[in-house]
Amino acid sequence: MGRVRKVSTGPLVIAVLVVAVGGVGFGLYWFQPWKLWQDETVQEALPGVVETSAPPAAAPSVPPSGSPSPATGPRTLASGELISHEHATSGRVKLVRLADGSHVVRLENLNTSNGPDLRVWLTDAPVKQGKAGWHVFDDGKYVSLGKLKGNKGSQNYALPGDTDLSSFSSVSIWCDRFDVSFGAAELART
Repeated sequence: MGRVRKVSTGPLVIAVLVVAVGGVGFGLYWFQPWKLWQDETVQEALPGVVETSAPPAAAPSVPPSGSPSPATGPRTLASGELISHEHATSGRVKLVRLADGSHVVRLENLNTSNGPDLRVWLTDAPVKQGKAGWHVFDDGKYVSLGKLKGNKGSQNYALPGDTDLSSFSSVSIWCDRFDVSFGAAELART
């Protein structure tokens, strides 16, 4: 009456279990679904801008002869608003020349989803609305400026010194793992 059926632990069952556990592990690594619920906020100041709480000390109004004039501060060369692609994305992008002559891409008030292998790309691709713009940024020229530091906040990405700025017209928050743009901004020269 109450015969208990013995579960087979043969090699086939063990092989299926190993493959299933391996598949689940690979899927978790590849998609990293927990990042959808994890926000990372990064608040960086623009390089070369010193924030002080006290007023600066009085300086002479005329620089002594023979000394170089004081360096100019950061200057915005181009800017644009981020639009959403694969994920809801907002914020402002600026291409900034610093006082030392170097350049950074600055993301201000960024708000996007977190995801696996997100990068900041300077590209020559046009920014298109909707699904038409999701996959275009790796079709032409681009410079990867590094991993996205945080999916929220304001942050800076240094450009390589030999970057020809005239060749690039947009910035994308690019998911390198799935070859898709989370959001992008067309850079309008100022």
